[in-house]
Amino acid sequence: MQATNRLQKSLKLGGPSFGAWQMLPGTNFTRVICRSASNLDWLLVDLEHGNISDDGMHEIVAAAAACGVSPVVRVVEGQRWMIKRALDSGAHGILVPMLETAEDAKNVVRYSKYPPVGNRGFECALAVEKFVGRDPSSGKVRQLSNNEYLQQANDSLVIAVQIETKAALANVKEIATVPGIDVLFIGPNDLGINIGHPIAESGEISEELRDAIRTIHEAAQAGGKATGIYCNTGEQAREYANKGFHMMSVMTDITGLQDVFRQAFEAAS
Repeated sequence: MQATNRLQKSLKLGGPSFGAWQMLPGTNFTRVICRSASNLDWLLVDLEHGNISDDGMHEIVAAAAACGVSPVVRVVEGQRWMIKRALDSGAHGILVPMLETAEDAKNVVRYSKYPPVGNRGFECALAVEKFVGRDPSSGKVRQLSNNEYLQQANDSLVIAVQIETKAALANVKEIATVPGIDVLFIGPNDLGINIGHPIAESGEISEELRDAIRTIHEAAQAGGKATGIYCNTGEQAREYANKGFHMMSVMTDITGLQDVFRQAFEAAS
């Protein structure tokens, strides 16, 4: 599984790992995104704020994995059944929003891992085919067996939690020490709103929000976790990569489409 989980491989090498954010449904759209750039490591399938159903999530996960891009599912919240559905679809990782305490993080780990680490129920018939690779000696395509998935899943799936509330910021040092969490992922928009310093319309970030982002990054480093952050542009993603962050989004489908269409029509006017 680790050989085909492109996101985890990148994180283990120390990053940076760049990804795209899909909020709109459709696997044709997924393939267009995933084949747009050679350094696109992961695709976030957004169930929290996106227009994507459960069956749509399953199809997008399959399409991304078939393109050699790691599908990561952002669940609506950290409920057991939501995490189970995402991982059973074959997602290479999950992102859990609005986490606030170390106990919340422990529950995410518990729901994400098979016994004895957690209590995730076992059924991987749909998941195994999202980890198809080629045998290095024969070149033949090889799919994991159910037993191989069971043995490897606990160590091979990326578990990321979002730090985006005032409470999470206050508890970030404790959250960062929870075993089984791989990434502390910063949601700067919600974080700014929650601490009373929202991002300006111009995109300008206050010094207070910068300090909060720095605090989270330092806590992640101290706890041996990777740091991720939502970015709107490649320039922002590169800026955070240069600061030692590991998992950055580069573009979201809705905003990207809006920008491209606006630029085209402005050029035509």
